[in-house]
Amino acid sequence: MAQQQQISLPAKLINGGIAGLVGVTCVFPIDLAKTRLQNQRGGQHLYQNMMDCLIKTVKSEGYFGMYRGAAVNLTLVVPEKAIKLAANDFFRHQLSKDGGRLTVFREMLAGCCAGMCQVIITTPMEMLKIQLQDAGRLAAQQRLVPGVVTALKMGGTSAVLSRRYNSSPAAQVSRASATQITRELLRTKGVTGLYRGLGATLMRDIPFSVVYFPLFAHLHQLGWRSSEDPSVPFYWSFLSGCLAGSIAAVAVSPCDVVKTRLQSLQKGANEETYSGAVDCVREILRREGAGAFLKGAGCRALIIAPLFGIVQVVYFVGVGEFLLGFTPNNIHSA
Repeated sequence: MAQQQQISLPAKLINGGIAGLVGVTCVFPIDLAKTRLQNQRGGQHLYQNMMDCLIKTVKSEGYFGMYRGAAVNLTLVVPEKAIKLAANDFFRHQLSKDGGRLTVFREMLAGCCAGMCQVIITTPMEMLKIQLQDAGRLAAQQRLVPGVVTALKMGGTSAVLSRRYNSSPAAQVSRASATQITRELLRTKGVTGLYRGLGATLMRDIPFSVVYFPLFAHLHQLGWRSSEDPSVPFYWSFLSGCLAGSIAAVAVSPCDVVKTRLQSLQKGANEETYSGAVDCVREILRREGAGAFLKGAGCRALIIAPLFGIVQVVYFVGVGEFLLGFTPNNIHSA
């Protein structure tokens, strides 16, 4: 069924922002575990799996240690999810103006464009989030190996970060702030410092959107009751978002590992640095084997499935349309 109504971008932006806030709040601890598992390399593995990581995090950093970096994520996820979902709607709408049904190729093209748009926010958001999420792992590694100093690879940035990681164990985890890291990156590297790993982020998010949005649209379409009643039950939107999200997340998990490694400013003892995405792939294969590209894949599926399930439910409720006084368009995917 082709999209017939004009879409309201302000309403879609509000929906995407609210959906992102709700979703991230629910799944952030799993995201923290994913980052720490993906950054483990060499022979020093502090965490065996997701549950082991979360248990050790709570023991050493307290309950709120699981939400390290959540403030950055919650602040920037509003524009990120708003851009992602609204852009997909916009491009689908533009590609279906001829009144015909969107082909799979056009659905993938719309998803591709949405993925390209979102990295404007995603890259700096993930860049800062990863530093804060991985701080506890690096601090724990230093406590286990006395005298080991975290390797610093970022020139001027290392001065600020080293003060955070070379104090007492408690301070190592709690004092690093996104504001300080941002200021130092801007001072030493300029705006490009916040966009470290941009290529890897595109490499992850474009394929994700290409897989996710068409798959969700087709799964969601299966829940339509009839042409007379085109509404879809909210639980079907949730299940469609979960399934499409988990499949897309696992499919691009290798790219997510590369992105996480490239965006980590600090390295633990004997942890290598990479000159770029190609070098990262080559070194991971040589040192850790192909299986390393699936590190955190289970966590990522557990993050993305409920996240996008919640996102789609909130999105389809049409909070933005309600707030702006519009009639919600319950079918946003043609």
